[in-house]
This record gives sequence, structure tokens and C-alpha cells, in this order.
Amino acid sequence: MNQMKIAIAGADGRMGRMLVDAVCAAPDAVLAGALGLAGSPAIGQLVGPAPGVTIEADLGAGLLGADYLIDFTRPEGTLKHLDYCAAHGIKLIIGTTGFDDAGKAAIAAAAEKTAIMFAPNMSVGVNVTLKLLELAAKSMSEGYDIEIIEAHHRHKVDAPSGTALKMGEVIADALGRDLKECAVYGREGVTGERDPSTIGFATIRGGDIIGDHTVLFAGTGERIEISHKSSSRASYANGALRACRFLAGKATGLYDMQDVLALKD
Repeated sequence: MNQMKIAIAGADGRMGRMLVDAVCAAPDAVLAGALGLAGSPAIGQLVGPAPGVTIEADLGAGLLGADYLIDFTRPEGTLKHLDYCAAHGIKLIIGTTGFDDAGKAAIAAAAEKTAIMFAPNMSVGVNVTLKLLELAAKSMSEGYDIEIIEAHHRHKVDAPSGTALKMGEVIADALGRDLKECAVYGREGVTGERDPSTIGFATIRGGDIIGDHTVLFAGTGERIEISHKSSSRASYANGALRACRFLAGKATGLYDMQDVLALKD
């Protein structure tokens, strides 16, 4: 069996440690490298059960021998990794959120040089939920107000979450709308009656909530709620490994989890 040689960015973080464990437990994968921030006390530490894999700040050292990099870090770090991976043909699985339009354009450009799977949430359950939201939005295009409520732990730095924004994009696309024009990210004071063409977002931050998302379709006399709740980051790690397997036969191109799970029409 040919094992996938996978490196992990942010290997000393909460998600990074989960990814290291998932890679080391997979029979078709091997931990080939680990990256951390320069100056971090974790630099030089051994990770995983395999001997010789240390957390490196230098990309050349941390990615030496790797065919894949799984990155769930911050936009500024991911974009630095992106350039290196594109130049060296390393396939990239990006779960980082909070990119601006320029960052997304850079990812698309790099996908012309290497294969990239980019998704704000790699949970299989979340991506099935996205498909359900598309179907629901098409069926409830009139007479229903749409609100997206998300909750995450106190350490999350971007809001709304990338998953919530993706949910909004899927719904807006299904309705023939532009999310940039119809999204409402906060309400305060005298706001007037709700514009039925808008998609609202509400954000909660607190404690150690892994990630909860609910989309509310509120009509007259009824409402439908479609929810996904994460109890462990393991679902994201397992999805990332599934994405690595999907990219195994791809040299270039930009993909998402809907491609990985064959959920696209």
C-alpha cells in the first residue's frame, strides 16, 4: 500500500494535534512533517508516535518529503504555505477560515499549479447539511425568512464562522441572490421591519463550544430548522483525510468537500 505522506500546519494547536492523531492512526497515511510558528516553544518538539518528526518553523524543513499539507491555521499563515506548496507541487487541504477576496483569489491561482481542496468545514455531516440547505431554499424561496445562527468557543477569532458564511452562500445561490447584497450581520436599535429578501446572521462565542450551526426558515404558521452540532474536532480531521485521498489522483485544480463527497449535481 502506498501511504500518503502528510504534513500538518499548526501541529501544536488544538486542531493540529487532532490532525496529527488522525494521520498517525490511518493505515494509508504517514506523518511526514509538522509546522509551527517561529518563536513558539513547540519548535523542535517531537510529534506523533513516529520518531524523527519535529515541529519546524522553516517550511523547507517541515515539508521535506511531504506530498500533502493539511492547514487549519490563520489566513496569513496559510497564504505563506500556499506559495511554497504551489512552487513545490505539494497538495494542499485548506480548512482555514476568514480569507478576504484577495486571499481566495490567491488560492484559486495556486490551484493552477497544484491540487487544492478548500472548504470552511470538512465535516461530512456539515457538507451533507449544505446540500439539504440548497434543497430547502429552493422549495421555500417565497414566504420564509432565513436566519443563520452559529456558536463557537471563546478562542475563535473570526465571525461569522466560515461554515455559517458558506451556508449563506449556498442558500443565496439557490435563491438567485448575492450574499454580499442580502446579508445582515447584526441588528440593534430601531431597525424597521425585516426585509424578506435578506439572510440574517447571529453569532455566539463562549466556553468550549466546538461548533453549532442552525438555519431557520420561518414562515407563517410554521418554521423549519436545519442544524448541525459538532461534539469533537475528529469529524474535521477525518474529513481532511478523506480530502487527501480524493486529491491523490489530481495534479492541479481547486475542489471543495462537495466534490469529495460527490454531492454536486
